Amino acid sequence: MIIDYVGVKEINGSLIVIDGVKDAFFDEVVDIRLDDGTVRRGRIVTMEGERVVVQVFQGTRSISLSNTRTRLTGHPMEVSLSSEVVGRVFNGAGEPIDGFGDVFPDKKYDINGSPINPVSRIYPQNYINTGISTIDTLMTLIRGQKLPIFSGSGMSHNELAVQIVRQAKIADTAGQGFVVVFAAMGVKNDVADYFRRSFEESGVLQRVVMFLNLANDPIIERILTPRCALATAEYLAFEQNKHVLVIMTDMTSYAEALREFSTSKGEIPGRKGFPGYMYSDLASLYERAGMVKGKQGSVTQIPILTMPNDDITHPIPDLTGYITEGQIVLDRSLQAQGIYPPVSVLPSLSRLMKDGIGKGFTREDHQAIANQLFASYAKVMDARSLSSVIGEEELSAVDKKYIQFGRLFEQRFVKQGKNDNRTIEQSLDLGWELLSHLPKSELDRVDDETLNAHYIDNIEERDARKNTPV
Repeated sequence: MIIDYVGVKEINGSLIVIDGVKDAFFDEVVDIRLDDGTVRRGRIVTMEGERVVVQVFQGTRSISLSNTRTRLTGHPMEVSLSSEVVGRVFNGAGEPIDGFGDVFPDKKYDINGSPINPVSRIYPQNYINTGISTIDTLMTLIRGQKLPIFSGSGMSHNELAVQIVRQAKIADTAGQGFVVVFAAMGVKNDVADYFRRSFEESGVLQRVVMFLNLANDPIIERILTPRCALATAEYLAFEQNKHVLVIMTDMTSYAEALREFSTSKGEIPGRKGFPGYMYSDLASLYERAGMVKGKQGSVTQIPILTMPNDDITHPIPDLTGYITEGQIVLDRSLQAQGIYPPVSVLPSLSRLMKDGIGKGFTREDHQAIANQLFASYAKVMDARSLSSVIGEEELSAVDKKYIQFGRLFEQRFVKQGKNDNRTIEQSLDLGWELLSHLPKSELDRVDDETLNAHYIDNIEERDARKNTPV
């Protein structure tokens, strides 16, 4: 039996309150019909006995206390999925906006996903090559990992996201495909056009599923966007056997929409006004990455967030850091020097890279060179601090070598072009070339056998000959 509930009790922003509702469930989708024949959708966000609070997706404009008829649909928010979604562009609620018509679904998939049994999880191994030396060498992205990028307002995280989408690939030994699911939340029209145009012009749109939520779209759609993207990723990974990389930008826009939504429900705010359940809400998104026993595919996440005032202790990066397995931090001072991508090496790490690199995955000397580059760059920072006090001329010969190494490291290893796609072998060889500018005795994080195999003697003379005009 279909029941329509006539009228509403209260209207508060994008929320409507209906009394006397029976047999409803949390997150259930409802159809709201107005007197003029228009139909809007909403979902139940709060339940108190027979009183329910519904958030209307398209907003409550033109809704009055008496002109609505609300009907329960009996199912949660779902997205229509098939293998044809690859190469398509959708809005934040999973509706096609590319002009190619509706998706003929093989399956309707709950956007909240299915919880992964911890016992059935497989420890992430093997890596995804991004073509970016700092990431591939020092904070390697492992399949099934969640590795966020901590950026700041106005920094080049959008360009970095586009480069990762364009260049990311896997060692496709088992014949499975590789797909990128890209979700943009709260972006301006010009940024959305930049993403779409970049993917089309580079020819990678055919392996990308895009979800675009614009800044002027309703906040409820912003809350749905990452869930629609992750539902698509789970379907492609665990039912279509694809390796899926999910890039979500900007999680700060998502968290601020969550705060606005929480305030409209009258909930007690937590730190900086964000809801007290933001940790569990973010975890419900990030924990959908991984690999499952018996399934060939994987879901890997790169959430991108802009730290308000570049504050890494802000609740959004703070809680994200607790949940995820490392972080890639972008540095504003590096960007000011014209270095792209402005990856700040020392505070960045990947907690899972140790088991996805080395012999059989990348190269057997990978871990050793990563350790040595971290250690040597840390000594660069110490030498720079000392030189700011006593002057570079007063430094010891070894400290001057570290200052030189630091300049080379930032200008040749960290810095690379937006279209510069380096293989893992090129990145590792470049790392050894730069380390060879330091005395052999300073490279104490590498065993003698590996050091003798890769260290380049008289590197300055070779560079001088290379730069001498003929």
